Amino acid sequence: MALLNIQNTPIDRPFSIFVLGFRPFFLVAGLFAVISMAAWMAVYNFGFTLPLNELPPFYWHAHEMIFGFALAVVSGFLLTAIKNWTGVQTLQYRGLMLLTLLWAGARIGFLLGSDLIIITAVLDLAFNLLLIVFLTLPILQVKQWKQLGILSKIALLGLCNGLFYLGWAGWLDSGVYWGVNGALFLLLALAMTMGRRVMPMFFQNGVNYPVKLKNSRFLDISSLVLFLGLALSEVVLLDSTLSSYFSAPLVVVSIMRLLNWHTSGIWRSPLLWGLYVAFIFFTLGFLLFALLPYTPLITRSLALHAFTVGGIGLITLSMMSRVTLGHTGRDILQPPPGSGVAHGLILTGAIIRTLATIVWPEYYPQWILFSQMLWIVGFALFVVIYYPALTRARIDGRQG
Repeated sequence: MALLNIQNTPIDRPFSIFVLGFRPFFLVAGLFAVISMAAWMAVYNFGFTLPLNELPPFYWHAHEMIFGFALAVVSGFLLTAIKNWTGVQTLQYRGLMLLTLLWAGARIGFLLGSDLIIITAVLDLAFNLLLIVFLTLPILQVKQWKQLGILSKIALLGLCNGLFYLGWAGWLDSGVYWGVNGALFLLLALAMTMGRRVMPMFFQNGVNYPVKLKNSRFLDISSLVLFLGLALSEVVLLDSTLSSYFSAPLVVVSIMRLLNWHTSGIWRSPLLWGLYVAFIFFTLGFLLFALLPYTPLITRSLALHAFTVGGIGLITLSMMSRVTLGHTGRDILQPPPGSGVAHGLILTGAIIRTLATIVWPEYYPQWILFSQMLWIVGFALFVVIYYPALTRARIDGRQG
């Protein structure tokens, strides 16, 4: 229980960005989205090197986009959402600062290279462990057992990170592959689970007319079973034909779910269409996996980047924008004008990274560079737009 004492602070203390999880983690996620992609652009396009010894640079890129960028967004979201779900104050002040510093220390250690692998691993895995502890404590306190599915995915992400470091250290064959790919599919599962939970409500509350959107239990179960099959095929069995068999029906299930969630009003706000289009890119990823064994035009990397650049890129940008507005007392129905531009930049980059590289493969390096630049500018714009909200007290005078 001593760990809990580091967050017990008088309610009238001066404002700090460490008052609630979304503030520091959304800020560092936005900054790291820019920094890490700029570093990857330098490595991929201009021949810069990172001191990673035997670790291929693309694994650094994959690891840091998952465990650096995406997990920072997930951490900020869940530390904020669990407070709402349970009514129990989640980690804040010195405890939240410590968690953020562990995350940042691992990111810096990775950039400094393999000589610091032990220190980097300790910092990163300590972050994973403390995150799951501080997410779990409020849920156990009020016995909200329905949240255990989400917590299990966070715990498994930590396990995948451990496999990655064991592989990087040379202590586990295939550890790097299992760690990165297992984490990616866990991250997709988490995004789809949260999407299933909040998407209909977000859309209903975000349009200016009454509408009733729905989830289908049949589609939920079908999606879960098929996605589990795809994940096992890709991470463990490495069978592209089997992956195709799971992916093809997933395309149908995903389209039916998108139809259930659709209402015309979502296209008036980037915070809504960004979430919706993210799921279109998840569906595109399933389609590309379904076609992968049958055409040389499609690669596994292409399918994975439909999931990541389009799906995860848009869903994280939309969720960070919405949560920041809502939890700082601002109107979620009136996002700042630049928010639409940021969403448009990430969307354009995703289209280029997936579709343009298929249609005009002869310009593949140029498309990659252009997509990277759009990602950098899009998330830099997010930081510029939302920095004041993330670093100042709520405008309505409430705590949070």
